[in-house]
Amino acid sequence: MTSAMIIMVVVFVIGYFFIAMEHTFKINKTATALLLAVAMWTLYVAIGGFHAGEHHEVLIEALGDTAEILFFLLGAMTIVETIDQHGGFSIITDRITTKSKRKLLWVIAILTFFMSAVLDNLTTSIVMCALLRKLISDKKDRWFFAGVVILAANAGGAWSPIGDVTTIMLWIKGNITAGGVIKETLLASMVCLVVPVFGISMMLKGEIEKVSEVQTGNSVSTVSKLQSKIVLFIGVGFLVFTPVFKTITHLPPYMGILLGLGVLWVVTEIMHKRQPEVYQRMNIGNVITRVDTPSVLFFLGILMAVACLSDAGHLKLLAQGLDTLGNFYVTDIIIGALSSIVDNVPLVAAAMGMYDIAEVGHFAQDGAFWEFLAYCAGTGGSLLIIGSAAGVAVMGMEKIDFGWYLKHISLWALLGYLAGAGVYILMSLFIFHS
Repeated sequence: MTSAMIIMVVVFVIGYFFIAMEHTFKINKTATALLLAVAMWTLYVAIGGFHAGEHHEVLIEALGDTAEILFFLLGAMTIVETIDQHGGFSIITDRITTKSKRKLLWVIAILTFFMSAVLDNLTTSIVMCALLRKLISDKKDRWFFAGVVILAANAGGAWSPIGDVTTIMLWIKGNITAGGVIKETLLASMVCLVVPVFGISMMLKGEIEKVSEVQTGNSVSTVSKLQSKIVLFIGVGFLVFTPVFKTITHLPPYMGILLGLGVLWVVTEIMHKRQPEVYQRMNIGNVITRVDTPSVLFFLGILMAVACLSDAGHLKLLAQGLDTLGNFYVTDIIIGALSSIVDNVPLVAAAMGMYDIAEVGHFAQDGAFWEFLAYCAGTGGSLLIIGSAAGVAVMGMEKIDFGWYLKHISLWALLGYLAGAGVYILMSLFIFHS
């Protein structure tokens, strides 16, 4: 590695340090990620002795690849926010009536697991965390439930092509298919959740004291139940339909999401055209302003920074280092564990840049390396509360201490992570890739 490449790595590490220490320095990680992306590409041109124009095509290609993911996320997040504004999620959550802590824990875990697979782990964790505030008054009890929400959201997102941003990345790039990742990682993801939930449920006894009626949505009296159901079914329907759309048309997934957003937009325009007050609050043009744009920009910055390292050759060197481990299963497990310390998005982006999709073998489409990477990167972030978008969101909403999560949840998360990994490896060796 040349001195110029070392300088780029140092800059990248410094940027990552400030991203990881966001709460200490009180500097939003999105701002750091954007600065890091620009700094990396500027440094790459400067120390390489190239004119910016010579790298214009490379930069445009990297931006195009990144934009596919960003527009998918933006469309999906807008659809979910529209459903939430119309009170659509209350149709599901209003049916939760049990007061037993253990039963409720399993209900929350299972509901989060499958909601995350259809929506995404970040949005699902936010919705479920809001639900917990309506269900449980005791803060410490609620923290245990919130910890399970993190575990379930990440496990649920790992086996779905649209459940986690890293799985979306692998799916969009053709490393995995929707059917392949569901078939090969669903059982492992279930085990990853069941093990810690069983352990945590043993620590909870008695009944909860509800503080209010279950109400996760933002519905208002002027929005009828029928309207809520229409928005829910159209929105979730198109989220589920997106993999089918890709299979039928061979167009990228973001086109399917934009189709769903367009249809939902037209339906809500017609639905509220005679309700001016409701339209003013709930038209999608207004809903978009509530979407978590900083998160989208964070992905832009971090993915562009990683793309710079890929073009400069750093990731190939990293691949050579990982190859010395001699076992790609170990490589994926390490990547998953690292995702609990740093964001899993750049780690998966790095892995995708390190290895090309082969025609046959473990690195072929739906090969064991890529499917296991989807599982590890999706669930490994649960080991620490700052290791995933779901964890960071719940931490911010519930003010959960880093040390509390480490003491009460992390060990169970590790056991579940390793148990699920063991299930996947056994199935891969003797069933799927024997």
